Amino acid sequence: MPTYAKVFYSRSLSPPWSSRFRRLTSSSAFSTACLIFGIAGFLFGSISVFRPMIGGRKCTDFEPISVSVSWDRGAGSKLVAEERPGLIGGAGGGGSRERQKVMGFVGIQTGFGSVGRRRSLRKTWFPSDRESLFRLEESTGLAFRFVIGKTNDKSKMTALKREIEDYDDFILLDAEEQYSKLPYKTLAFFKAAYALFDADFYVKADDDIYLRPDRLSVLLAKERPHSQTYLGCMKKGPVFTDPSLKWYEPLSYLLGKEYFLHAYGPIYALSADVVASLVTLRNNSFRMFSNEDVTIGAWMLAMNVNHENNYELCAPDCTASSVAVWDIPKCSGLCNPEVKMLELHKREICSGGPTSASDG
Repeated sequence: MPTYAKVFYSRSLSPPWSSRFRRLTSSSAFSTACLIFGIAGFLFGSISVFRPMIGGRKCTDFEPISVSVSWDRGAGSKLVAEERPGLIGGAGGGGSRERQKVMGFVGIQTGFGSVGRRRSLRKTWFPSDRESLFRLEESTGLAFRFVIGKTNDKSKMTALKREIEDYDDFILLDAEEQYSKLPYKTLAFFKAAYALFDADFYVKADDDIYLRPDRLSVLLAKERPHSQTYLGCMKKGPVFTDPSLKWYEPLSYLLGKEYFLHAYGPIYALSADVVASLVTLRNNSFRMFSNEDVTIGAWMLAMNVNHENNYELCAPDCTASSVAVWDIPKCSGLCNPEVKMLELHKREICSGGPTSASDG
């Protein structure tokens, strides 16, 4: 019977692997390497967490809410909305958007010279971050955005781009941002607001008033017998015919000596049916007066609207029922709003107190 050679492998004389590992880990070189890797890992983790905040940007999981709107006149005057196009540098998609359902939409009219006003607003009643803005919308049923036009000044547009990146709370209109063109901007605002939001009321407000959003919500939610409502602090007054005056009206010969009943410009609201009628009309079919509040008031005369007067929208000081506070009649808003806004917010009667709104 054949026999096969048996091969024996002798054990290595070197120490076992566990012993070698213990020697390696106890060496100073290994300790140094671990320290280097630990520091590198900490730095990498820190950069990953804080990198979105570098340059003032905020890290959120929300989709952008700032939009730019324009009118595609070749497609039946259809509104085109883009999410932050050309402003943020992202690929904003053009086209129609689904209208967001809210009880009311509040457009805070602002301009390129009002950076300080917006700063004060964001320190008072207007939320400065997306989460707080959404919480305010949920609690009041009102959506809030700053509304601004465009300019050919590249430096101003660049500054606006940075502000939108930081706060994302704007609607950019395809209208020239100029004081003498406010009636055109106002019409563009109502058309854009109607296209973007399915609201019961659309509120035009200036950036130099102190507002109580909770009380405005209560006021707008009130039952009304009229579906077409023009809500504001109503006034009449002499027509200014002197070209040297701020409120000069070049078309004064069409108006007579006294203005018709219309709302003060700092804040007023139009119901959905009223705005729907404005949207259907062509831009060149409107009579544009020099002053925006007079222009809107003239349009309301041509429509079957109910003029609802409420003096809580033009309160000269904070009260238990004031909705909007501004320095009437001294200023068409708060005098020195950047400072006055902060002063009012520190007072309990302005920022606190019950949520109530008088019928005026």
